[in-house]
Amino acid sequence: MVNVDTVYKTVLYILNKEQRGYITPDEFNRLGTQVQLEIFEQYFEELNQQLRIPQTDSEYANRVKNLEEKIDIFKTFGTTTYVGPHFTFPPDLHRLGTLIYNEKEIQGVNRNEYFLINKSPLVKPTESNPLYILEGTGSPSAAPSQIYVYPMTITSGIDAYYIKAPTPPVWGYTVASPSRAYIYDTSTSTQFELHPSEQVNIILNILMYSGIVIRDPQVVQTAVRMVQQDEALEKQ
Repeated sequence: MVNVDTVYKTVLYILNKEQRGYITPDEFNRLGTQVQLEIFEQYFEELNQQLRIPQTDSEYANRVKNLEEKIDIFKTFGTTTYVGPHFTFPPDLHRLGTLIYNEKEIQGVNRNEYFLINKSPLVKPTESNPLYILEGTGSPSAAPSQIYVYPMTITSGIDAYYIKAPTPPVWGYTVASPSRAYIYDTSTSTQFELHPSEQVNIILNILMYSGIVIRDPQVVQTAVRMVQQDEALEKQ
């Protein structure tokens, strides 16, 4: 994880040192949520690209391994809920991995494939060889939210292995009196869930958005340039 207090104070230090302006805790929390989700989503596209490229045998320089380590933080499992005639996923699901029933992986098909399979007595779904169809759009992402499991006599026992959505970071605070200063409150704070190596990336991206909030194009341009330099180094 990346400490939310460290990130916020670093952003404020840079802005204040250059006398560029100030962002409130609530503004920071909104920017932090956006930045964390953007970095998180980039992992999957980057992994797709790196899988096409030969990788080094070095233990710490293998980019596929490093990306998978960052994604592994969000891998989890949970039990689906039957709400007849379908099941629903755990609310934090972002990308589905595998569905399990009676310790066996369930095969996923689309609805057209299911109609064809169901017509054949030899391959139609049974409780020992079930199928599932994903439908609907859920929150917080565009992941399907409903699972139709066939045969429909199955009404429980469907476990999902999936990648969860990152929890939004929160810089919690109390307001001091009479100064009205913001005091960091660990009890109401939520840390960034990204890998610790992403701390610099988080700060730079929040600075970029902060420049938009305070209407300072120089902050935006400087942060964008540093982010681009960092990305270029990673792709070399």
